[in-house]
Amino acid sequence: MNNNKPKIGVYVCHCGVNIAKTVDIEAVRSYAESLPYVKVARNYSYMCSDPGQLLIKEDIAEEGLNRIVVASCSPRMHELTFRKTLAEGGLNPYYLEMANIREQCSWVHEDSEEATSKARKLVAAAVAKARLLEPLEEKEVEVEPATLIIGGGIAGIQAALDIAGAGFKVYVVEKTPSVGGKMSQLDKTFPTLDCSACILTPKMVDVASHPNIELLTYSQVEDVQGYVGNFEVKVRKKARYVDIDKCTGCGICAQECRLAGRIPSEYEAGIGKRGAIYLPFPQAVPAKFTIDPESCLYLTRGKCGKEPKCVEHCSLGAIDFEQQDEFVEFKVGAIIVATGYDVFDASRKPEYGYQDYDNVLTSLELERLVSASGPTGGEIVLGKGEEAFVPKEVAFIQCVGSRDASCGNEYCSRVCCMYTAKLAHLIKEKVPDSNVRVYYMDVRAFGKGFEEFYDRVRREGVRYIRGNPSEVFKRDGKLVVKAEDTLTAKPLEDEVDMVVLSVGLEPRKDTREIIDLLRLSQSSDRFYLEAHPKLAPVDTATDGVYLAGCAQGPKDIPDTVAQAKGAASSALILLASGKVNIQAQISVVNEATCRGCGYCVEICPYGAIEMGEVNRFGHIVSVAKVNEALCKGCGACVAGCFSGSIQQKSFKDRQILPQIAVLGVVK
Repeated sequence: MNNNKPKIGVYVCHCGVNIAKTVDIEAVRSYAESLPYVKVARNYSYMCSDPGQLLIKEDIAEEGLNRIVVASCSPRMHELTFRKTLAEGGLNPYYLEMANIREQCSWVHEDSEEATSKARKLVAAAVAKARLLEPLEEKEVEVEPATLIIGGGIAGIQAALDIAGAGFKVYVVEKTPSVGGKMSQLDKTFPTLDCSACILTPKMVDVASHPNIELLTYSQVEDVQGYVGNFEVKVRKKARYVDIDKCTGCGICAQECRLAGRIPSEYEAGIGKRGAIYLPFPQAVPAKFTIDPESCLYLTRGKCGKEPKCVEHCSLGAIDFEQQDEFVEFKVGAIIVATGYDVFDASRKPEYGYQDYDNVLTSLELERLVSASGPTGGEIVLGKGEEAFVPKEVAFIQCVGSRDASCGNEYCSRVCCMYTAKLAHLIKEKVPDSNVRVYYMDVRAFGKGFEEFYDRVRREGVRYIRGNPSEVFKRDGKLVVKAEDTLTAKPLEDEVDMVVLSVGLEPRKDTREIIDLLRLSQSSDRFYLEAHPKLAPVDTATDGVYLAGCAQGPKDIPDTVAQAKGAASSALILLASGKVNIQAQISVVNEATCRGCGYCVEICPYGAIEMGEVNRFGHIVSVAKVNEALCKGCGACVAGCFSGSIQQKSFKDRQILPQIAVLGVVK
């Protein structure tokens, strides 16, 4: 096929009524037919459908077309679809140009005449560029058949088991001394009231014992280099000051620690205590003790009595204060980010008295209080000694730290309504004569069995009051919830024994670290941004990096597990193929004009450019070089290049400038 003289086919899509209701499709098609180098101009109701694609392939064969313009929706939706169509028709897939007349035209204009005029301009600009398009070729690189999973909660565990079960190597890196994540702190799970530990513990054991999984707990990812299929990872294994090969988990060291029972336990949400040497929780995996370097007297002060008691009483000699951090390096083909979430800090809502009153608890603190493995053995008791009491009047306050612009979290955390119903049920179960009420804005019982569980809790006597409390204060030894019943428009003051704040979910505080390591993006809610909210919910802008669980946004356990399986499936496609295509629309450097300033190296968000040396007329000079595997074609380097020496394939100046010129001419 002779591609020297452009023969362009233009195809205008109705998109049902999405485009056709505002844009005069026939007028745009007729105009396109009159443009230079356009040999065929057609319209069809759905160009992305099989008949629409067949229309393009037939015209390529019968009319000898060598350039294609599709006027339809955003290229983000169907550019890959139409590239595949061109390839199947025997044409280089990069001889395609799309004019977005849906999102940029019909959806943003109400006046049909103006929308049609703009559609004509967009089509004319696309045709002007299409005649200057060049054939591009994608390259293939080998894929390392292994996966890194960052985070050892239920999402990371499920993804690891799925990938390892398919026969591929998996590295699970978890920051804390044990896998399990936030799910390990739960007593029951809604709406079935299954024991959380009974569900989770077998999976924790499986992930530690699977021959294809290497578990790196108390570790963190320090550096990631490379590109899709070939990531080079560096992990820091933090010193536990306990030899895990010698430690049997007997617990004598923790019992004898001079600080035993004096340090707030992270696992117990601060209401239980631990020592400086500790096991996070009884079912921890691995069941090995860890010394907290920020609390240990020997590590912070250099002495702990005549000799540290943990050393004295460990007959196996497992305590090793000389232990240093270690670094492990390995290669993987794919990465799954399953870092989870942080619980909202209730002290950021001072009006609820969380820092002022001991009987104002967060939902996670109550979760540990009602748990049989918790500090009170599952008894709901507040206070100590003679002041201990069982709360009979209990109020829950919903949406603390969610749907609240004042604290920067306008999103719904999705789990709060249902875990409140679960905790309310557990209080009624353990304290039958208690009176429980829930102050709420809206109840969102969206999942399978959720509405039925919500109805069950109300039948058990839990009272729901629609109103957002303004204040919690103390009066005559009682907590007073000041609110308004918005259904009756009546103000009220409710005296209770205990207030439970249903705190929401937030992005982790260390989110920025992962963003910098993997070159990810954040959505407006500060969680990691997926490549597409509908069509690519587990993918990211960085090829080969996927999201699982609450790292991508708030969700419950079933949705977390489902997304983990989706991320594992996406990673497996990459690993099983053995090869991956590198995109062709990348930047290229004209080494003859590059002045070697290095500014492009600084501004490249993907680290795809580095400085190299070339021989220019007998002189060795420094010039920029693009790593084709790392480049994502974002164009930042093109915009920043002082000498115009960097151009992006398919978006070169000589292709873009004619587009701009046409826009100023077409009426």
